[in-house]
Amino acid sequence: MKRLILITTALSFLAAPMAYAQPNNWQGNHHRNERHVIVKKKIVTKKRWQRGARLPHGQHYVAVNDYQRYHLRRPPRGQHWVRVDNQYLLVGITSGIIAALAAAH
Repeated sequence: MKRLILITTALSFLAAPMAYAQPNNWQGNHHRNERHVIVKKKIVTKKRWQRGARLPHGQHYVAVNDYQRYHLRRPPRGQHWVRVDNQYLLVGITSGIIAALAAAH
């Protein structure tokens, strides 16, 4: 009986480290922290304005009253300067047709 207890105790001492042993890591390092980041690219397309084209009525545009501050010439009667997408457009007030273009400084 004493011998049986001694053998089971010895086996438990030998089996305990095997239970805590890590498995063979043949597929790479499983302990590395991996983060998968999904980046969604947002493509911004700006409209190319042309002389004679019509400015859409559904959008809100900012009229430029201080045209000298932006180095723009004085608009003729019936037209005003409008800033759209960092560009200045000389637009007819009633028709919305673009008469001239100027880039922002």
